[in-house]
Amino acid sequence: MDLFSCLLCLLVAWASIYIVVSARRRKSGAGKLPPGPVPFPIIGNLLNIGNKPHESLANLAKIHGPVMTLELGCVTTVVITSATMAKEVLQKKDQSFCSRTIPDALRAHNHNQLSVVWLPASTKWRTLRKICNSHIFTIQDLLANVKQRCQAGDVVDIGQEAFRTTLNLLSNTIFCVDLVEPSSDSVQEFKELVRNMMEEAAIKIDPQGIRRRTAIHFGKMIEVLDKMVKQRLRSRQVQGWMASSDVLHILLTISEDSNNVLDITNIDQLLLDLFAAGTDTTSNTLEWAMAELLHKPETLRRVQVELLQTIGKDKLVKESDIAQLPYLQAVVKETFRLHPAVPLLLPRKAEVDTDICGFIVPKDAQVLVNVWAIGRDPNLWENPNSFMPERFLGSNMDVRGQNFELIPFGAGIRMIHLMLASLLHSYDWKLEDGVTPENMNMEEKFGVTLQKAQPLRALPTLV
Repeated sequence: MDLFSCLLCLLVAWASIYIVVSARRRKSGAGKLPPGPVPFPIIGNLLNIGNKPHESLANLAKIHGPVMTLELGCVTTVVITSATMAKEVLQKKDQSFCSRTIPDALRAHNHNQLSVVWLPASTKWRTLRKICNSHIFTIQDLLANVKQRCQAGDVVDIGQEAFRTTLNLLSNTIFCVDLVEPSSDSVQEFKELVRNMMEEAAIKIDPQGIRRRTAIHFGKMIEVLDKMVKQRLRSRQVQGWMASSDVLHILLTISEDSNNVLDITNIDQLLLDLFAAGTDTTSNTLEWAMAELLHKPETLRRVQVELLQTIGKDKLVKESDIAQLPYLQAVVKETFRLHPAVPLLLPRKAEVDTDICGFIVPKDAQVLVNVWAIGRDPNLWENPNSFMPERFLGSNMDVRGQNFELIPFGAGIRMIHLMLASLLHSYDWKLEDGVTPENMNMEEKFGVTLQKAQPLRALPTLV
């Protein structure tokens, strides 16, 4: 027998032993792992995932149950696919799952050690979260740019316009300046940069230099943000300088306290989190909401009738009006249900061996909560794949994480309501030439965030 044949026989024998041992380990007595598909050697269950993991994992859960084990390469991963189990992990036993599993891509620029998103629960994490949550973002000039497009008879790229608006809202809150101009190519450049970061961060292994590519994306964003921070630091040294009332001034003032956890490096990474997560989740959700409404014109008309009756014809929507718009709120909730901003949430890590309904989630296992699958669970929702905002009318179910049937991600909820209401109240919308509600492309593109595969382009006309 030649060398190649010997090696092949050894590989087959090793693979057979691996499969048998893995199967026995899953079925072993008390303290057994949750069930799941049998993993292959080395790659584990990576072939079971595909390019839309949220869908693949939902289909696997139909076979193996709402608590399921997979081996993603060498990482033991437990996937949660029911509202009841999500409550166990996210609320009842939150202390056991308070740490994060860090995607390898996010170790670029030490982002995993400095990011408020990926830090484990700690004094440092709580301090940075408090800073983020204590400053409310406001809305400004969305309608002005849409008006220009309307007057020119041009279509609007809904996702890009929402991204630009959110980007400048954040920039004004943090720096007191717009980061991009409406007609500038930099809007698309920023959007592609953030999208690339989200796509790379969703990949769990690094065979093709993912960390290297992510380092390039992070580096470009940090370069822009660091330039703004250093420019402000120079301004603060000039005699007669007058303090701004923006977030950067507050962060720099806090950083001057030697006892505080915040320093200049933390500020750059914190701003990276705010701009990456804040712009992408908000703009994606708004784009999906508009897409679903244009896909169902009768639902769009019902929202517009509510806006007209509540706000009046020639008035602008104010944030205080949102509470009086129950159908608009139902549209946003239904969008979160069908198109959660982060379909698998951010991965958690088990601090200790933890019992979940008779199964053991082993220490250091990665834990994924498939909120996309929970939002489409036929045991929870009637006609789960249909866009039906009416299901939320008269319901007290909120969108801030208290109801585990509906788990959205992050901040920006008030901004989404206000942006969507403003677009629908001031303009009628129709799809670009050649596209009808029946033939719209409603495909998803997976990343850390759930994007629309084909950008939504629509033509605004004055109401």
